[in-house]
Amino acid sequence: MNKIPNRQAICEVLMEKAKEDKDIVVLCSDSRGSASLAPFAKEFSEQFIEVGIAEQNLVSIGAGLAKCGKKVFAASPASFVSTRSYEQAKVDCAYSNTNVTLIGISGGISYGALGMSHHSAQDIAAMSAIPNMRVYLPSDRFQTACLIRELLKDEKPAYIRVGRNPVEDIYTEENCPFTMDKATVVSEGGDVLIVACGEMVRPAADAADLLRQEGIHAAVLDMYCVKPLDKEGLLKAADKVKAVVTVEEHAPFGGLGSMVSQVIGESCPKKVINLALPDTPVITGTSKEVFDYYGLNAAGIVKKVREVLQ
Repeated sequence: MNKIPNRQAICEVLMEKAKEDKDIVVLCSDSRGSASLAPFAKEFSEQFIEVGIAEQNLVSIGAGLAKCGKKVFAASPASFVSTRSYEQAKVDCAYSNTNVTLIGISGGISYGALGMSHHSAQDIAAMSAIPNMRVYLPSDRFQTACLIRELLKDEKPAYIRVGRNPVEDIYTEENCPFTMDKATVVSEGGDVLIVACGEMVRPAADAADLLRQEGIHAAVLDMYCVKPLDKEGLLKAADKVKAVVTVEEHAPFGGLGSMVSQVIGESCPKKVINLALPDTPVITGTSKEVFDYYGLNAAGIVKKVREVLQ
């Protein structure tokens, strides 16, 4: 069982690259522990800035450093950086087109018992609505590492959301197919297409295995690149199936499901069903307990696919 969360994979890549690239700068908002960036702060103290609990300053300082030629990675809880710092993300990062990667840690309902104030069930919708802002939800540690390496090669703003806990591997170090801004086909199938992002890719893949035992062949598309959405890959996969099911750790509005529905409705009309968190403050519990309660697990996806195909 994997014990390395995606946030740790981010730190490992940044530390590896910072040895040779002194322009890499990491900022935290009193969150180096939560972001697994304490090792970076210790080894590269001159390339690390602690701004304290001041998320708006975090983003603006990061944008200023980027304008001075730095490659900025600014980490803060997703619930705060996607709301409290929204204007700074919009103006200082996106509108000014600065080389800042915002890392939303403990995304979705990772904080569990802390409730709605600490949940980020709106960040896909909010960040995707900002022109120039890219939005990524990597599914496992290997894909996360690939994504960070690619983001270090360009100079455009981006928002990454990662969860708090380790997730079971989808890929391996030797076999992690990755193309920037192109969805990854996890499995092929001709009956139904399951499109998932972030931590929901693992249960989607598990659901496909269970469905195969019932004679239902489900394709699974890992849409880590929520914006820009891989429309070409989506339509190619959707064209082969009878229906589409989207799965996301997000509110039912403005997220992956809404984007997929828009693309399918315009170019490849067929039924699209969205599995997401409800439009209400979610129950209190661990991530697993919340996912199980709302059917955001393999069993829930299987049940929804059966309903759709019937």
